[in-house]
Amino acid sequence: MFVGFDYGTSNCAVGVMAQVAGRAVARLLPIENGQAFMPSTLFAWRRELICESVAAGIEDAPLHTDYLELRRHALAQSQRIRLEEDVRSGEGSVFLGAEAFDHYLDDPGEGYFVKSPKSFLGAGGLRVEFVQIFEDIVTAMMQGIKQRAERSLGQSISRAVIGRPVNFQGLNTEHSNRQAIDILSMSASRAGFKSVEFLYEPIAAGLDFEARLSDNKTVLVVDIGGGTTDCAMVNMGPAHRDNLDRSADFLGHSGERVGGNDLDIQLAAKALMPLFGINSMLKNGLPMPTQPFLDAVSTNDVGAQLNFNSQRTGLSLEQLLLDTCEPERFRRFIRLRREQQNYQLVGSAEQGKIALSDQHNTQLPLHYIEAGLSCDIDRAQLSQAITRPLSKIMGLIDEVIKQAGCAPELVYLTGGSAKSPVIQAAIEEKLGAIDVVDGDHFGSVAAGLTVWAERLYR
Repeated sequence: MFVGFDYGTSNCAVGVMAQVAGRAVARLLPIENGQAFMPSTLFAWRRELICESVAAGIEDAPLHTDYLELRRHALAQSQRIRLEEDVRSGEGSVFLGAEAFDHYLDDPGEGYFVKSPKSFLGAGGLRVEFVQIFEDIVTAMMQGIKQRAERSLGQSISRAVIGRPVNFQGLNTEHSNRQAIDILSMSASRAGFKSVEFLYEPIAAGLDFEARLSDNKTVLVVDIGGGTTDCAMVNMGPAHRDNLDRSADFLGHSGERVGGNDLDIQLAAKALMPLFGINSMLKNGLPMPTQPFLDAVSTNDVGAQLNFNSQRTGLSLEQLLLDTCEPERFRRFIRLRREQQNYQLVGSAEQGKIALSDQHNTQLPLHYIEAGLSCDIDRAQLSQAITRPLSKIMGLIDEVIKQAGCAPELVYLTGGSAKSPVIQAAIEEKLGAIDVVDGDHFGSVAAGLTVWAERLYR
């Protein structure tokens, strides 16, 4: 059995082809409490227990043997941790999706929580041990998602087309892309996929849209995902969609690691961090250093999180508490760090961004920080906060138009953050009087990957 597998930054989804009214269409499988989308999150009681879960899930004998050898030290450590923590053999220690969120929110200071691991796969300068950690995180997630999809189908899955951004990172893109694809390929193999192909996510989103086109068009696909924004200029329509080789139809593509997570981070920094003292003054008349606050909300940056949680930062914050003119706000920040609530805070910013898609202002409850604490935000604040990432997105549109050597006849917008009226207005202002079609913001990539899988594997 083959599937389209959207291993996304914010959500994961799996699609299969199904017959509806006599025609084959992509259908997304329920993989999370009856829903088609599972949040891209993982929680483990201890990080070292993830590799134990991965080992138990590798069914291929040679791969299992190789993995036991590669992770022998980590597996031995996981056994010691089980004894120390009194975790019984066979007791669940790794949780995915909403269940991972629930464990994290129950006690943010306990366990090991990862949100949007795809954002880290292309990070530069990763030591071997970090690459192995990300391999294990992705494998554990793929194993769990594959098992859920197989339960929904009632049969095993062996082949998949997996989506990938044009570029996983903006710097050293060749090395970054190779590292990320290597991690995804190894993880898919350990998860039990016998054959895997990769397809650019904007092209996948375009394939889903193309099925509905009655005329040939040159379409600019803009896919604003959780971790990356990808653009593709594609000739689409009845004269193109049945061709297996579409290379001549893909006129240009661009992509960068800037997406919905970056919008959330910027909104958290600009709208929420003032409640924690980012704009306060020190007693010597100098402004409060902003780097610790920016590190706190940069939840998609490995280096920033290491800095934020380092002992050096802890000591620095204790000194700044003595020096600040607003100690009450700064104590909130220290509590946030101690309780590891920075992911939760960025999640609140994300909920604010989503709410502002349908209304002009909203109030964010922050009671988990402090009883009665909240923050009012509006679209003007969102627009001001996301100026930098929005400028990068507009630059990607310029790049793909330049590559293609032609203007689009139609724009197809997809990806969760593409729902924002602020983003839609910026795109329409840039491109002028061109029809902008608002697509399936969450399911288009998975559906397109499924369509391509059907063409490859049928």
